[in-house]
Amino acid sequence: MATFLDFEKPIAELQARIDELRDTAADGAVDIAAEIGRLQTKSDRLLRETYARLTPWQKTQVARHPERPHFKHYVAALVEDFMELGGDRAFADDSAILGGIGRLRGRRVMVIGHEKGDDTASRLRHNFGMGKPEGYRKAIRLMQIADRFGLPVVTLVDTSGAFPGIQAEERGQAEAIARSTEAALNLGVPMVSAILGEGGSGGAIALAAGNRVLMMEHAVYSVISPEGCASILWRTADKAPEAAEAMRVTAQDLKALGVIDTIVTEPLGAAHRDPAAAIAALGDAIEGVLTTLVGQDAASLRAARRQKFLAMGRL
Repeated sequence: MATFLDFEKPIAELQARIDELRDTAADGAVDIAAEIGRLQTKSDRLLRETYARLTPWQKTQVARHPERPHFKHYVAALVEDFMELGGDRAFADDSAILGGIGRLRGRRVMVIGHEKGDDTASRLRHNFGMGKPEGYRKAIRLMQIADRFGLPVVTLVDTSGAFPGIQAEERGQAEAIARSTEAALNLGVPMVSAILGEGGSGGAIALAAGNRVLMMEHAVYSVISPEGCASILWRTADKAPEAAEAMRVTAQDLKALGVIDTIVTEPLGAAHRDPAAAIAALGDAIEGVLTTLVGQDAASLRAARRQKFLAMGRL
């Protein structure tokens, strides 16, 4: 059964009524196909209207939806012959950040990204997509391999932020994030980054300093979570909706600000309602961008990538 968000309550009620009628119609005693069709049309219209006017806070909730496709779903559908590469060769293998080599639409690439997990066990195993220093150092190692062998880098970002635990700080979390960002900026091969759901703080930018930054239509990208911002400014997380509005976390806002380059359209009702369509749309977008970048020399790629980020925030 689909998981409905709080603001989708009217849609959930309609869908529940449709399901009841379908169960009734299953015994063949009454033909209520017309009524089901009418309610389904009404539900689709309400869904379209609701998603056309989402607030930044509602988009944040959509970006965090538990049924939204994650890194492993995109890799399974888009990357052939994927071979995962693990470990930072210094401390451990972080399951929050995964990566490996494969073929995306026939082109050899290095794919790196955050994995949140699907259920309680896998979320704990992947630490809810919150990378530790060894995860970012693994990402650096994979970027260096890609650079050495001339493989374009594709990063799939989906994290609420880097892991804030004491152990991570002891192992140099800030340094690892900074060096991962530096490694991305120094790549001599094309790098395309995509914000799948949440793009949180330095934990996101460490994998998102690409030549082109794509963002799913209902994803969010910010320096801090709305709850964190509200807790600092208003001393209460209850002001998160106001914080999300002020922070301009949506893809539409960030495109206007020049922080991202392309918004990837999601299916009606967001990616969690039709993961296959959402994944295919992102695959098309990545393929198109790689086609324009592959063939450029290393110096041009580095210069364009650095200039892109240095230009952010200029009036």
